[in-house]
Amino acid sequence: MSTDFRSWLAVYLKGLCMGSADAVPGVSGGTIALITGIYERLIGAVTGIDVDRILTILGGVRPGHQREAYDAFIEMDGVFLLVLGAGIMSAVIAMTRALEWAIEEVPVLTFGFFSGLILASAIVLYTEVELDTPKRIAAAVTGFALAFFVSGPASAALDDSLVFVVLAGAVAVSAMILPGISGSLLLLILGKYEFMVTTLKEFTDGLLNVALGQASVSSLVADGTVVVAFISGAVVGLFTIAHAVKWALEHYREATLAFLVSLILGALRAPVSEATRHLGGGDVVDYSLWTAELVGIFFAAGVVGAALVLVVDRYTAADIEY
Repeated sequence: MSTDFRSWLAVYLKGLCMGSADAVPGVSGGTIALITGIYERLIGAVTGIDVDRILTILGGVRPGHQREAYDAFIEMDGVFLLVLGAGIMSAVIAMTRALEWAIEEVPVLTFGFFSGLILASAIVLYTEVELDTPKRIAAAVTGFALAFFVSGPASAALDDSLVFVVLAGAVAVSAMILPGISGSLLLLILGKYEFMVTTLKEFTDGLLNVALGQASVSSLVADGTVVVAFISGAVVGLFTIAHAVKWALEHYREATLAFLVSLILGALRAPVSEATRHLGGGDVVDYSLWTAELVGIFFAAGVVGAALVLVVDRYTAADIEY
C-alpha cells in the first residue's frame, strides 16, 4: 500500500467521522475536523472555492485549457475536498437510514439524545464567549430569541417548497466553518431535519432499486429534485453565507460568537417540540401528552448525549479558533 493511498484513506476515514457527526444535531463536523487535525486545511479549501476557479475548472473541457483547469483544481485543494466529501456523504447516507428509523420508532429517546448534544455543545462553546458589553449581550439575546421562535410552532409555517429547500441547504453548509455548530442543528431549527433525513433515505433506496432493475429512473424524480435543490443551495451557501459568517467572525468575533452560541441554546426548543409532535402523531404540539415516564426517558437520553459531547470536547487537541 503506497503512502499516498494511506494518506487519502485517512482523509476518507476522517470524512466518515465528520459525516457521522454532521448527521446528528449537536456534534459538529467542524469539531471532528479539529480533533483529527484537518480543520485549518478544511477552512482553507472551503474558502478557496470561488467563481473564477470553478469557471477555470469547467473550462478544462476545451482543448488547450486542461493545464489551467488542473492548476485551479489543485489551488483549491480539490482532491482533498473530493476524498473528504466522499467520506462525509458515505456516513450521512448510512446514518440517515438509522436516524429515519429512530425518529419514527423511538422519537422521545432520539430527540432526548439530540437535546443533550445541543445543550452540552452550548455549554462548551459558552466558555469561548464573554458577554461583557451591551452589543454582545444584544447579539446573544437576538440569537436565542431567533432560534427559540423559529424552532417552535413557527417552523410548521415553513413549507417544503424547493425555494426553501435551497435556502436550507445554503444555511446548513455555513456550519462547515463553525466547530460546535452542525448543519443538522440548523436544519432542526428550521424544522426541516426530519424532512431531509427521510428524503435522502428514500432517494438512496430509489437509486438502489433502479440499479437492481426493480424501479424506473422516473421514480427518482420527486426525491431527486429535493436532493439536487438542497445541494444547489449548499453550493450557493459556500459563496455567500459561509463567507459572510467567516467575515463576521474576523471583524466582530465576540458578538458573532455570542449570537451563534445563543442560537444553539435557543434551539433546545426544537427537539422538545419535535418529540411532542411525534407523540401526538401529527403536526399539533400538545405538551399534555408527556408522562413522568416519557420525561424520564427524554432526560436520560439527554444525559447520554451531553456526556458524549463532553468526552469529545475533552479530547479535542486544539482550542476552538475561528
